[in-house]
This record gives sequence, structure tokens and C-alpha cells, in this order.
Amino acid sequence: MQKPLLEVRTLSTHFLTEDGVVRAVEDISFDIYPGEILSLVGESGCGKSVTGLSILRLIASPPGRIVSGEVFFDGKDLLKLEEKEMEKVRGNEISMIFQEPMTSLNPVFTIGDQIMEAILFHQGVGKGEARKRAIEMLDRVRISSPEATIDAYPHQLIGGMRQRAMIAMALSCQPKLLIADEPTTALDVTIQAQVLHLLKEIQKEMEMAVMLITHDLGVVAEIADRVVVMYAGRMMEYGPIETIFERVRNPYTKGLMDSIPSLEEKRGRLKAIPGQVPDPMNLPVGCKFHPRCYLMIEGCKKEEPPLFQANKDHFSRCIRWETCC
Repeated sequence: MQKPLLEVRTLSTHFLTEDGVVRAVEDISFDIYPGEILSLVGESGCGKSVTGLSILRLIASPPGRIVSGEVFFDGKDLLKLEEKEMEKVRGNEISMIFQEPMTSLNPVFTIGDQIMEAILFHQGVGKGEARKRAIEMLDRVRISSPEATIDAYPHQLIGGMRQRAMIAMALSCQPKLLIADEPTTALDVTIQAQVLHLLKEIQKEMEMAVMLITHDLGVVAEIADRVVVMYAGRMMEYGPIETIFERVRNPYTKGLMDSIPSLEEKRGRLKAIPGQVPDPMNLPVGCKFHPRCYLMIEGCKKEEPPLFQANKDHFSRCIRWETCC
């Protein structure tokens, strides 16, 4: 049986603020296998990005701290590595595409300088070879005139091209795992589709694993193999994408699915999950979703449910999972 490339076990990340403790990620566990795309999906503030940053140990401390858990990558627990060893992993074996390219790219360095930085640091080649590889990478992500683009500054590129440059930078060392945090944010629909198609194409070419972070279940349905649905820092549902779309077992996941616009349905108001995401410093007792849940019963208010196993590889955090949805 194939071994997981990444194993996340009971990961919890908290932020200690003057007003109290924010439990941004609480007891998260999942695997990513070589060559697969796993998606973390949920509303803004549910802990998706913090999970990705925790894996790479990029949580700002203070105020953030990984309080418990294990993150095994290729058999090594990343949370126990010395910082020098962790630096060899970041950008080389695991890369990350951050949400907003204009804030992630350094405005005073050229696109080429920023792609070459990782190649020079990790690959042990000279500047000439690093520049050649950077041009090849820009060409690979379908940037026209890569020889000219390599000397351009971030502000000289339009949004879709900046995002492609970010992808080129992340893939420059041919990582085994790519963490893509909302890679299509702020792009129009046509460019979004192009970027997603490009990611899927390169992922297949490089036989690379991808952890895709998004709030859009439509994107997940398009390219993911498995999905982790998150809410208030918790896993609500976890399993193969086909299984979850065919037989959803959690009312929160059902709410996300119902909010996806459909061409088949008659025009009207889009469906929305009622209520608001809870204050992370004042989470409700019991199931964190119960104040917004149409299936809520008294038991939901008393104790937080565990992850129930709906079938072999499908899990749901809901005491009514058998009759949902």
C-alpha cells in the first residue's frame, strides 16, 4: 500500500492575544499521498491558511504557537526539526503559493531575482544556470516572452501573470508537495480557470502532491481528489471528493454545496448558510456549527461530537451524520 507523503496528526495552533486565546486550528488530522490533490475548504477564518502555515512552521510567534501535534513529511516530523533543517525543506521539498501576489512578491526585486533566489539557495548552481532554469520555469507556466519577463518587476505584470510568476517561483525547485493558498483569489473567472488548469497540468507532469486551500467548493469539484471541510478550526468532513459530493454527511458541507451557483437552477437569490461564523474567542459549547444548523437537536449543544466514520475513508463531525442531508 502506498505510504502518505504528508501525515498531519492532531495538529493544534493557537494565538495568544490580549483578549484571550484564539484556537485557530484544533485537533486536525489528515494525509496527503504522492501525486494527489487534497483540498482544505471552508469559510474565511476557519483555519485553512493557518494549517498550511503550521505545516511549514511559518506561524508568527508571538502571538501564534503550535501547541500540539505531529507533521510527518517523508517520515520526518517537521515540528521537531532544527530551524536549519527546516530551511532545507521550505521552498525545496515543500513550496507554498501565498494568497496575494502583490504582497507576496517583493516590489524592489525583479521576477527573475525572486525565482532564482530559491534555485541558488537549494540547488547549488551558479547564477547563469539559475537564470536559465528561471526562464524555463516561466515558459512552463505559459508566460509569454519569458526572456523579457524575467527582468520585469511585479508591478509591471497584470494579475494573472503575477500569479503565474508566483507558481513558477514555488515550482522552481520541483517540490514534492505544493501548498496553494487561494491561488485564484482576485482573478476574473476566465483567468481563474486558466490558472487552475495550469496547476493541474503541471501537477500531473511533475507527479507532485498539492494541498489546495480554497473557500470555493466549485474549484474543489474541478480538480481535487479528496477534501477536508473546515469550520471554526475543526474538521467537519473528510473524504474522497466523489463520495462527499454523492452523499454528503455533514450539514455544514451541505450548506456550502447549496451556495454554489448553478446554471440549471432558475435565477433567484443564492442560498446562504444562516447566521455568522462564531467569534473564535467565544466559541459555542458543543458542536461549533449548531447555532447555524438546520438539523440541530439538544445533544448538539452539550458536547462537541467526534469524527464519525461514515464508511472506509469518509468521516463526519456530526451526531446526525447517518440521516444527513
